[in-house]
Amino acid sequence: MRHAAVILPDLGTGPDVPIVVSYWFASPGEEVWEGERLVEVLAGPATFDVPAPVTGRLVRIHGREDDRVEPGSVLGLVAPAVDEAGGSGGGRSGPDGRGFEGGGRSPRRRRPTS
Repeated sequence: MRHAAVILPDLGTGPDVPIVVSYWFASPGEEVWEGERLVEVLAGPATFDVPAPVTGRLVRIHGREDDRVEPGSVLGLVAPAVDEAGGSGGGRSGPDGRGFEGGGRSPRRRRPTS
């Protein structure tokens, strides 16, 4: 099965502004949903959310918190969900809370408040 890459898009910040991984909203092994915010990055004073590219499970994180990254970098990998017919996607999970095999959405880590 091919994994979908979580790629840092070009944020339009220019080469002089460092981009740093700030926070992951999921850990490896957790379910994620296509379009759901997955990782937050800082670019100067601005923050940007990078969404999950597909519905599935986060299998690997390449850009760890506090790592400097460049546009186009692979930040992580998501294994797409597979429906009963063997295809990917297919409504086995989603933001409506139906979740994967018999479960609802897994709890997300929350950013500590200061």
